[in-house]
Amino acid sequence: MAETPPGTAPGCTVVVVSGTTVLAPRGCLDLLTAPTLSARLDALTSGPRPDLVLDLRAVSFIDCAGISVLCRARNRVRARSGRLRLVTDSARFLRVLRHVRLDGAFDILPGLPSAADGGTLVTETARG
Repeated sequence: MAETPPGTAPGCTVVVVSGTTVLAPRGCLDLLTAPTLSARLDALTSGPRPDLVLDLRAVSFIDCAGISVLCRARNRVRARSGRLRLVTDSARFLRVLRHVRLDGAFDILPGLPSAADGGTLVTETARG
């Protein structure tokens, strides 16, 4: 995760591939941007058995509010008998998860699942 100023609102791209929703936020996931991402994730996890992949490779910074949003999404997905996977290749992010004892709480992938590499762009939001 490269250094960018906290409070930079993430843009999000959403792609649906074979029933799996891939959300790719960009920028910072922090106290300022967490409510927007949380609302987006709430909408994506509102139905039964959500299958969600969060591609965090373009996230440059995450704080406790961002981690909280990920935990909320995980809990919502589990309550609806769904699946949540995080995509990251960031040693820093993995270290943060280890330090807060959440390294075993998420399914972590180094890259997108093969079926999610292509797909139909459903919607894109520019900022926040």
